[in-house]
Amino acid sequence: MPLGEVFLGAFLSVLFDRLATTELLNLARPEGLPEKLYKWQKTLSVIKTVLDDAEEKQHDDAGIKKWLDDLRNLALDLEDIVDEFDTEALRLKLVGENQASSSKAWNPISALFTRMTPSSSTLRSKIQDITERFDNILVQKDLLDLKGKVDGSSNRRRSRPKPSTSLVNEAVVLGRETDVKAVLQLLPNEVRKPAKLTMIPIHGMGGVGKTTLAQLVYNDEKVKTFFELQAWACVSEDFDVAKVTKTILESHTSQNCDGKDLNWLQQNLQQTLKGKRFLVILDDLWNDKYDEWIDLRFPFEAGAPGSTIIITTRNKDVSSMVGKENAHHLLLLSDDSCLSILALHALGRTNFSAHPHLETVGKEIARKCKGLPLAAKTIGGLLGTTDADCDDWEEVLSSKLWTILEKNSRNIVPALMLSYHHLPSELKRCFAYCSIFPKDYEFAEEKLVLLRMAEGFIQPRKKEKQMEELGREYFQNLVSRSFFQQSTSNKSRYLMHDLINDLAQYVAGDTCFRMEDRIYGTKEGNVPGKARHSSYLGGRYDGAKKFKALSHCTCLRTFLPLMLQDPERSYLTCDVPLQLLPKLRCLMVLSLRGYHITKISDSIGELKHLRYLDLSYTVITGMPESSTTLYNLQTLLLKNCRLENVIEPRDAWEANLSGKCNLSGLVLEWSGENGEPQDRGKDLEVLNMLQPHESLKELTLRNYSGTEFPTWLRRASFPNMVLLRIENCKWCPSLPPVGQLPSLNSFLSKAWPE
Repeated sequence: MPLGEVFLGAFLSVLFDRLATTELLNLARPEGLPEKLYKWQKTLSVIKTVLDDAEEKQHDDAGIKKWLDDLRNLALDLEDIVDEFDTEALRLKLVGENQASSSKAWNPISALFTRMTPSSSTLRSKIQDITERFDNILVQKDLLDLKGKVDGSSNRRRSRPKPSTSLVNEAVVLGRETDVKAVLQLLPNEVRKPAKLTMIPIHGMGGVGKTTLAQLVYNDEKVKTFFELQAWACVSEDFDVAKVTKTILESHTSQNCDGKDLNWLQQNLQQTLKGKRFLVILDDLWNDKYDEWIDLRFPFEAGAPGSTIIITTRNKDVSSMVGKENAHHLLLLSDDSCLSILALHALGRTNFSAHPHLETVGKEIARKCKGLPLAAKTIGGLLGTTDADCDDWEEVLSSKLWTILEKNSRNIVPALMLSYHHLPSELKRCFAYCSIFPKDYEFAEEKLVLLRMAEGFIQPRKKEKQMEELGREYFQNLVSRSFFQQSTSNKSRYLMHDLINDLAQYVAGDTCFRMEDRIYGTKEGNVPGKARHSSYLGGRYDGAKKFKALSHCTCLRTFLPLMLQDPERSYLTCDVPLQLLPKLRCLMVLSLRGYHITKISDSIGELKHLRYLDLSYTVITGMPESSTTLYNLQTLLLKNCRLENVIEPRDAWEANLSGKCNLSGLVLEWSGENGEPQDRGKDLEVLNMLQPHESLKELTLRNYSGTEFPTWLRRASFPNMVLLRIENCKWCPSLPPVGQLPSLNSFLSKAWPE
């Protein structure tokens, strides 16, 4: 059962600020609403003082855990209401701009409450429900005898951001020198007569360092010299012969193999490997079905003698299946090795020569890592945010979480939970959100920052700091603490270790879930009704049954398909846009990326909280008129949507991008196939009609075939733009006047004509 760890400190602070600054406090008069809002503020202030005490005690007190779960759901419901207020106020403000000139007395907030519609009546009902639940939360707080500081300050130490260092990478070799040597000796070489195909399974428990060991062998200079080809494929629990074959083939041929069947993939891989000596790493193999293993290895038989496959696995049966004669069992690290890793990540060196006062307590903490390098690395990252103060280290050592989690949560490594427990509150919510990503899923920093912005997780307290900048700081903070790690196969992407992914699911509780069955999604009973964020694995044909479980999740904020294998050949049931999405009125993130859809339903205009919309790799020819009412939209992605298919430039104008003042990022992409002069002229007209609001911060133009840039970009009327990308706009003879963009700090251009 997931813990549902709270991340309420920063969350409640943001809610408090929004209630304190919203126009509702000053302008809303009917129904005694200001009084209720003031009461909520007062209640939040009281609750914040006891959060540390409750969070510490919840692990062995079911009553306190339930109180925190109730508080979290209440806070999320309150956030929904505040969003409704702010959205409606924004709508009325924009609509009323023309009216304001003729009526000085026009008041947008008063208009919100004087318009007696069914929705406002429902809103008042929700407000009353929130008030009653707050009262009950306060009563339960006293019954549970929760204590806190009178001034509301946190008992927990404040951590400083951990600077990144190149030394972190050296930790991978600590304590594994003997294992590296042993695996290298199992490899064929010029002296020992090589077998036709050598299999080397590396077997060990999660977090012990199997992938790290494979990386060290893979990157050994002698190994690189001996093998003609090298490839790396992450297999994971979602075993798919075609997917693994495709990954390896694409790594060598650089060709896009989307849409190719298994037979084609295997024939081409076989031809690529034929007569060549190769090394392939199959990382994290779980599947022990022998027939599927035979299917997977078939193309590799074509390699030259000495070709080798190294398999990492937790499953001992997998190790026996692939070749137990060359198996290497990876054991736990010694306490001394854990201490060296901990010191490296905490102090920047592998010993305590500069901090001898910390060595004794450091040894005790290292022993609690129980031989897991991941645990030592993560705890080291936590201690690295302190000022090398012995009291801080003693606090970590004496935490009750070590014994409580060992007793109650055997699937969660205590060291990892302790590191999470000491994260700044604003990072906790950002980390828990990542539980929607499947194991071994690789994500880009830029995309995750945009998603978190849309979900409202990033709220700058200082006006001089942009949301995007703060979002990148949050991301890199989690990288430096080892919650995220760089992908082996793609250095621009990141992923979570399986044990970190387990932790994310554990702490997110019922707020997040993912549907990992490509055909059926999940059983309806497995989806909590109060879930806020969801993802699912996209398939070739995603039918109505797959999404049935979501129909009662009316609080859902995130609808996110992942890992669509063949973007241009995936199909989505019309029940989703026509029936399901209109029910999900709280949606903030919506992606239909990769589906073969030609138009968007008018119902999208009902998703008034929507901030992130990804229609990339679809075949839409236009946006419905109702999309002009998406006032909160921050990010609109239209990558590879073939904008040349827009016949009438006025259709582009109806998207009303200039009216979306909250839109912070925009990607506009053509297919790059236009070459006729008449097409170039039309593309310019279309782009002129897609003028965004002047508050836009990031803009990407890709494969644009017009002969000049649009008037709105040449005027450089974007005071807030910080990033401009121009890629493959080969028919434009000159750049736009980027020097006139006062806030621009990144300008990227690719494939510019000579």
